[in-house]
Amino acid sequence: MDAVTIDVGGTEIAVSHPGKVYFAERGETKLDLVRYYQSVAGPLLATLADRPLLLERYPDGAGGKSWFQKRVPKSAPPWLTTTVVATPNGTTSDALVAADLAHVLWAVNLGCLGFHVWPIRAHSPEITDELRVDLDPSPGVRFPQVREAAARCRDLLAELGIEPHLKTSGSRGLHLYVMLQPRWNSYEVRAAAVALARELERRHPDLITAKWWKEERGARVFVDFNQNAPHKTVFGAWCVRPRAGAQVSAPIGWDELETVEPDALTIATVPARVAERGDPWAGAQERAQSLEPLLEMSRRDLAAGLGDAPWPPVYPKQPGEPPRVAPSRARKES
Repeated sequence: MDAVTIDVGGTEIAVSHPGKVYFAERGETKLDLVRYYQSVAGPLLATLADRPLLLERYPDGAGGKSWFQKRVPKSAPPWLTTTVVATPNGTTSDALVAADLAHVLWAVNLGCLGFHVWPIRAHSPEITDELRVDLDPSPGVRFPQVREAAARCRDLLAELGIEPHLKTSGSRGLHLYVMLQPRWNSYEVRAAAVALARELERRHPDLITAKWWKEERGARVFVDFNQNAPHKTVFGAWCVRPRAGAQVSAPIGWDELETVEPDALTIATVPARVAERGDPWAGAQERAQSLEPLLEMSRRDLAAGLGDAPWPPVYPKQPGEPPRVAPSRARKES
């Protein structure tokens, strides 16, 4: 099939090889992926707009060769909006900004089968306006346990007067998002996430863990607080995973938690759900939340002598951080 040109709000996007199969399970093509993003453009841009994107490219479709790309290529069109982002070691790059749907479809044409989204806006990179709670199932954990962990997290946040929103990860886990008032930086948001994880572990020690080292987690759901570390991205809401079944990381209502089957949320099923149910996150940005209850919890933990939690290995050593070595190795070396 010849290239297809699509007018997106006055910007023409040429889709090359539109018939190329991207998702083998049902034979969906590059053009099918374009049509999917067009169908969910409203809710997609409500959460992605003005945010930098890390691209996960699969030019031959899901299951083929792939790489992560922070920098837009030098051949990018002049109308493309970019912003400077940095890695933990200070390396900078010009990242794509989700300025509008044309920017998303331009990336899809490059074979982008995954958008990983910064929790900042391009116009105010010093402010982190989302707390992302990544519920990561350890080996041996089944999805009903992840569901229960999400409910317990919602209960704690509700107790603190904080409204969370829920989405599938597009894989095995669940993500909770808190849309924040534009007042805090990424270090404060991570501190809040550490406090949340620790309190959840205290209340539900058989179900939930805040332990960074895998050898300490057991068959529990890990609350990955380090997904909120500076420069970290999380797979975007409404975005399609590079899986053969074209699964979507789909926002869902809390009333769906007990029945949702994440693998059934695909580019073939999500558009009809949106048409029927609307956007489960509608209005969330207008109900931005305070981080203060969690920061107060963090201050209490620090006053009690807990100190910081470990950071990922690519980050510089942080003040108050414990030794960055697995407990079993520390015992052998002592």
